[in-house]
Amino acid sequence: MKIELERFTVHKRVALTISRGTKAGSTNLWVKFQADGIEGWGEASPFSTGAQIQTTEQIEHDLQRLASALVHYHPLQRQAIEGLVSEMDVVSAARAAVDVALHDWLGKHVGLPLWQLLGLDLSRIGPTAVTVGISSPADAVDRLKKWCAQQQVASVKVKLGAPAGIDADKAMFEALRAHIPPGAKVSIDANGGWTLSDSLEMAHWLAARGVVYLEQPLSVADDGLLPELFARSPLPIFIDESCFTSADIHRLAHCVHGVNIKLMKAGGLSEVQRMIHTASACGLQVMFGCYSDSAISNTALAHLSSLAHHLDLDSHFNLKDDPFTGAQLKDGALIPNHRPGLGLSRHAEA
Repeated sequence: MKIELERFTVHKRVALTISRGTKAGSTNLWVKFQADGIEGWGEASPFSTGAQIQTTEQIEHDLQRLASALVHYHPLQRQAIEGLVSEMDVVSAARAAVDVALHDWLGKHVGLPLWQLLGLDLSRIGPTAVTVGISSPADAVDRLKKWCAQQQVASVKVKLGAPAGIDADKAMFEALRAHIPPGAKVSIDANGGWTLSDSLEMAHWLAARGVVYLEQPLSVADDGLLPELFARSPLPIFIDESCFTSADIHRLAHCVHGVNIKLMKAGGLSEVQRMIHTASACGLQVMFGCYSDSAISNTALAHLSSLAHHLDLDSHFNLKDDPFTGAQLKDGALIPNHRPGLGLSRHAEA
């Protein structure tokens, strides 16, 4: 098996601000596995949860180590490869790129799109959210208007947890309310930016305004306060930064309503599937999210999206220069195509 790595840099149309800071672009890694005349693609994106950071340089270093170790393996040896990757203790984003590329290769090998190979139903895929970052009320409204001009909007995720406090959060949300398309689902992500008292106040305030659920209101350091928030919040509580893999789900299942699964945290589609099954067994809902991912990663998750209750796979729609294309929007939902594997292609000019 031949493995190639290539850096590519993407720039956001609109910089995204969350409680921990602002991001305007990202240098990601394109991973290609070649065997038997077939090429499988994956992607690794740098990310930070505050407590944990995976940089482009760190991910590339681990992928280079893996590339040297995997040359004697075949893409069909997925169990052996997963064991080797685990033994080598590489970062999760590097594992994700390898695992996604293997899934893409397998679909191409058998001549089926991944969703069909897994027996999934595209008609069950719900709308993907568009994200409005922390900003002034006027800028937030302008961002939402740009989203609505760009594509059909059936779900909106609003980032709150502003350093200026919950009064600033309320002002921004109130300004947005009049411009959210009728019938659109609205969720809130505080990225750990609130205290327990802020979370409880905002949960009641937002519930009265039709919000569907609240994501990561408390910081990871305050996981111990989740049981009290769970008991007192009128809104369902989802966790993101507090949950990387299926091993985290059981630990927190008693005090949350759902988990946000992301490829780069999970380490690939194999672990994403384990997380879905674990969450289901624990009676939890599932959402899919993203970082500064291109169409490669969001298309990969789109193939499993019929298994998720909530979707936030909009990062590549906010890129000015995404080199790739794959799943396409239909009535606000990100739908994979019928081409083998992930159904990805690279723009000719990229």
